[in-house]
Amino acid sequence: RTTISNDGATIMKRLEVVHPAAKTLVDIAQSQDAEVGDGTTTVVLLATEFLKQVKLFIEDGVHPRIIIKSLRRGAEMALKKIQDLAVHVKSEDASEQRKLLEKCAMTAMSSKLISSQKGFFAKIIVDAVTMLDDLLPLDMIGIKKVAGGGLQDSRLVAGVAFKKTFSYAGFEMQPKRYQNPKIVLLNVELELKAEKENAEIRIDNVKEYQAVVDAEWKILYDKLERIVESGAKVVLSKLPIGDVATQYFADRDIFCAGRVQEEDMKRTLKACGGSIQTSVQDLKNEILGTCELFVEEQIGGDRYNIFTGCSKAKTCTIIIRGGAQQFMEETERSLHDAIMIVRRAMKNDSVVAGGGAIEMELSRHLRECSRSIYGKEQLIIGAMAMALEIIPRQLCDNAGFDATNVLNKLRQKHAEGGTWFGVDINQEDITDNFEACVWEPVIMKNNAITAAIEAACLILSVDETIKSPKSTSDGPPPISREMAGRGRGRPALPRGL
Repeated sequence: RTTISNDGATIMKRLEVVHPAAKTLVDIAQSQDAEVGDGTTTVVLLATEFLKQVKLFIEDGVHPRIIIKSLRRGAEMALKKIQDLAVHVKSEDASEQRKLLEKCAMTAMSSKLISSQKGFFAKIIVDAVTMLDDLLPLDMIGIKKVAGGGLQDSRLVAGVAFKKTFSYAGFEMQPKRYQNPKIVLLNVELELKAEKENAEIRIDNVKEYQAVVDAEWKILYDKLERIVESGAKVVLSKLPIGDVATQYFADRDIFCAGRVQEEDMKRTLKACGGSIQTSVQDLKNEILGTCELFVEEQIGGDRYNIFTGCSKAKTCTIIIRGGAQQFMEETERSLHDAIMIVRRAMKNDSVVAGGGAIEMELSRHLRECSRSIYGKEQLIIGAMAMALEIIPRQLCDNAGFDATNVLNKLRQKHAEGGTWFGVDINQEDITDNFEACVWEPVIMKNNAITAAIEAACLILSVDETIKSPKSTSDGPPPISREMAGRGRGRPALPRGL
């Protein structure tokens, strides 16, 4: 399967990595993705550059424990400097707070394939996250992909939306819109079951056969009558709903959908309330869900069942439109990163300037501090300061700029006190990225530096890699004479006999 992506965690996950040191880099990329959601490429770049810079010291005979101690000391100094530089952007004004969150979302999407539409998607993402409750549960944001249309046709649904499931003929006769309906969620099969293989029923006459058939129909109709008596207008089931049940519900103006996916069922349960029933014997109002509006709507070439005004929980669904399936999947990954960043910005209101600005300031700080440190640690912390410059250097390379020229300008500006100066990819120059609203949450930088240092220290602490040799032949390994015997527990004969 083809994957088109510039997301670091996705690329690392797709690689079939065998080398144990490289597997460590895969692990830190995935941990960064799980913890923060963005900065997966950053953490891999930093870890590899730290190792590249200290390789010369290893070759010169410096003991790895000294290098590890120096890297950890440098990391502590860097993290302390980030906390000192962090700017708290918490605002009591809701509109101002919203602008701040949109800026963080746009920064996260600047390096993605959808960067041209980052302003459009930033509004959708901030709307989606602010719809959630105080815990900001990620699973309450559903993302659905519908082929066709352009990125601008993507939309946010303030509720639960999922694709229409397989249906039988009577489905088109059912109503497709309800105000304040009762919703019943089932894990019950509402169709005539096929006979089991090798099952045998012995009957003497036609009446007995008819009695068996009538019993099956009676069981099905009893289930359907109990659902109708409960007052439910929307019936959702994980298991199939057959043609007889579909027509039965259509005659009574009830909407039904079978084979609903478990993920959609759980979000509907959390949003609309109620509980999933494995029986229809006791359908009380307490176990039925409800919402303000249910509607079935045509989106692209698919129909979607949409529940809005959910009373029990705050939830939403983002519907992505686009041409190629791979592009929509990459859009989903980009939105996931931006959603995670906005969630983190709402929970932790401290930000720093992005675009390589914070890395250049940390590099300057570590270089100055290293001059006051005695011994080999001075050189190693200085090498760590140089390694941090890989982020603005890589940004320049990605944008097609002269990295050496831009980095020289940045070093000069930061030496003069320009704390927030970073790469400006629009003007091929440097600019104050804090004024340009290129912001990133502090927790992302903290986590990236910590994870990169820990990965580098872990690899440096390995003395030797031992690999178990595989057998050279398909048969059992050869047995030496010392181990061989004559069978039945008797020892081997001495040589020459």
